[in-house]
Amino acid sequence: MIVLGAILLILGLIFGISILTYIGVVLLVIGAVFWVLGSIGRPVGGRKVWY
Repeated sequence: MIVLGAILLILGLIFGISILTYIGVVLLVIGAVFWVLGSIGRPVGGRKVWY
């Protein structure tokens, strides 16, 4: 999710498409939150590990 967010963010900035930039930022934030929650051992969405 973090990689997809970074790709969409970069594409949105390169091509000047603001919706891609917004979606990329949202995916980056959500991916970072899932990563932090998973790293501290808290289950996210009923799963302890997200691959």
